[in-house]
Amino acid sequence: MSDALDPTPYDALLLLSFGGPEGPDDVVPFLENVTRGRGIPKERLKEVGQHYFLFGGVSPINDQNRALLDALRKDFVEHGLDLPVYWGNRNWAPYLTDTLRELVQDGHRRVLVLATSAYASYSGCRQYRENLAESLAVLEAEGLELPRVDKLRHYFNHPGFVRPMIDGVLKSLAELPDEVREGAHLAFTTHSIPTAAADSSGRVEDHGDGGAYVKEHLDVARIIADAVREETGVEHPWQLVYQSRSGAPHIPWLEPDICDHLEERHAAGAPAVVMVPIGFVSDHMEVLYDLDTEADAKAADLGLPVRRSATVGADPRFAGAIRELVLERAAAESGKAVTPCALGSLGASHNLCPVGCCPARAPKPAAAGADSTYA
Repeated sequence: MSDALDPTPYDALLLLSFGGPEGPDDVVPFLENVTRGRGIPKERLKEVGQHYFLFGGVSPINDQNRALLDALRKDFVEHGLDLPVYWGNRNWAPYLTDTLRELVQDGHRRVLVLATSAYASYSGCRQYRENLAESLAVLEAEGLELPRVDKLRHYFNHPGFVRPMIDGVLKSLAELPDEVREGAHLAFTTHSIPTAAADSSGRVEDHGDGGAYVKEHLDVARIIADAVREETGVEHPWQLVYQSRSGAPHIPWLEPDICDHLEERHAAGAPAVVMVPIGFVSDHMEVLYDLDTEADAKAADLGLPVRRSATVGADPRFAGAIRELVLERAAAESGKAVTPCALGSLGASHNLCPVGCCPARAPKPAAAGADSTYA
């Protein structure tokens, strides 16, 4: 194998995701996993689970992760990268602990982790690192030899993640009626989080007023909007908006909500809106329900033409981006000079989460960072 395709020191890649139910009987147990420790009654979880029951109790995220696994394995084989790919979830089978145990039993000792979250935040990064530490603690208690676990950097501004989204916007614009296309607004959507969590996202120096979470999304939105302008010759107005809020109503979360935004754009005379879910790697439940169901219904009530552009999913360009990120991190760990690939104004994210990055709601051990419990 050439040095360019050498993943040393890594001997496995782990796709780490959220997980989701795969049938009606899975919905409440899945939600119990998600809300573990919060004391939410089962009857309330059944109410929350209605989104899943509308779709037969099946979340699309698991099939989408299977498709991404296939795309990664295909890309690695085609490019001569000899690196096995495993899959583990935070909240549903295959569970992270079981997958890490399998990795160890298969003889792997240096694991690189790809989380299905592109941006800095507690729930999108630090919590996954806490999950890794919890699973490693279980393996340690079982007397197994622990692997060294590292996490790929945030990839929100990698060309292989951004370019498919640009193409998705161009396709959605082309699908709009001729008479509204040129004046269409772009609503870049992502998961709302508590403003306190947003303000403390990213490195300590990035904290405050939305933190790295908002800055990173704004940078990606600007990259896409600029590319659309360059390729169509049309300047489409745009805004970053939010969706999928949950939790107590008295706690401030990032706003505006996508449905409120559609009302505002309609009242202001916007002829059409393209919803661009830049905060989501794939078309999982938040996209399927909050955009394709709820926001679509709101737009229909308003008589506002809307289109929803595609997420990256298992696009071959995204698989190629992951290959590049793996080789970039492997080269850096081997002491080689590396030029990280990134678009926009923020540059490439850090390889190692520093102390104070996306701090925990309550102090808990975490792996794959400067404050790691497990080296």
